[in-house]
Amino acid sequence: MQRLFDLIPAGVTRIDLLAPPFSGHLHPVLAMGRALSKRYQVRIISTQGVASSVAAAGLMGLSLPGDYDTPLLGVVNPQYAVGSHPLRLYRQFRHVVGLLKNFADELEQLWRQEGTPDLAIADFTLPIVGEVCRRLDVPWWSSLPSPCVLETPDGVPAYCGGLMPAHNAIQHIWHAFHRKKVRLFKQTVFWLFRDVIRQTGITHLYRQDGSESAYSPLRILALSEETFEFPRRWPSAVSFIGPALYTPPSPSAAPPFETDKRHVLVTLGTHLDWHKDAVMQAVIALASTLPEWVFHFTDGHQAVAEQQRQENVYRVSWVNYDNWLTHYDAVIHHGGAGIMWHCLQKNIPALVYPVDYDQFDHAARLAWRGKGVWIKGGLKGLEKAAPLLMALVYASGSEFRQ
Repeated sequence: MQRLFDLIPAGVTRIDLLAPPFSGHLHPVLAMGRALSKRYQVRIISTQGVASSVAAAGLMGLSLPGDYDTPLLGVVNPQYAVGSHPLRLYRQFRHVVGLLKNFADELEQLWRQEGTPDLAIADFTLPIVGEVCRRLDVPWWSSLPSPCVLETPDGVPAYCGGLMPAHNAIQHIWHAFHRKKVRLFKQTVFWLFRDVIRQTGITHLYRQDGSESAYSPLRILALSEETFEFPRRWPSAVSFIGPALYTPPSPSAAPPFETDKRHVLVTLGTHLDWHKDAVMQAVIALASTLPEWVFHFTDGHQAVAEQQRQENVYRVSWVNYDNWLTHYDAVIHHGGAGIMWHCLQKNIPALVYPVDYDQFDHAARLAWRGKGVWIKGGLKGLEKAAPLLMALVYASGSEFRQ
């Protein structure tokens, strides 16, 4: 986190970090908060449902009084894939807009009561923080776990199924078409919800210089490495500070490792609940082709639950990455930023099975950089991934890790 410290302006003593109550967004903010708290007065602002998680991280928390946890979970963890489906994206955005308006109102009231910080750092999913900061004269930065989603004048656009860098004129034209398509979709949604959005104080989707108003014009903290991302002309506000990783403490038991066996972790993170049962069945089919290996499928929830076992497949509620990830010979994951960087930093071979959102873009980058193997073909591809998995593990030259 030294790169983050180097960016903090002189004279700053109080920093507020803001995040929604989702692990993939909250945990990076907690990681930054834990680092910054060694030198600054830090507060984490989020919802009531994660107050205990903030406290467990050893940080001071401020909870907004409104009911956000249940409705937000319903929006980001629906019982179907969102992907780039226009109607589903429309519905998702429609539900979010009203919640963000209330979030902005309660944030402003909270800051007027509890005092404003010298600097606010907000997860990119909270664009309304910028307008509140403008009204209260608070410098505002954005944090971004997935820099690939930023719009840029060139390079590979995101949310288009995991495109690779262009090598010829046709591919460059194709990328330009997709960049325009993404921008047009955003402009259409913004126009449809213009009356509600403007109640938050946000009146334009893009600034005069073409940058997205959802992100800070001062600083965008890219929680990645520029060498990992595809080449592009980044906005001047972007600063790469490296991944911000944090795994919360949990009372969950150790996963069931077996002596002298290869072990594979399969995870879809904390969301995508609609797809986990189907993936579990695909993992069982995959495991049947590797009977001497052991597979752990995690639901990604810390709720206490009994382990389920079917032959050489265990279904567990939670696996603490900090404690146990290095015990696995390989990981099959969905391309979430958190598990992706945990595997990269711990040098754990990974197969990537993307399902939704920016996961396809991460899969493309891992495959392009030779840091992971992208499983294609959906569930059938996962069921038949044994040759890919064996090649990945044996190429890494790993001994039994347990």
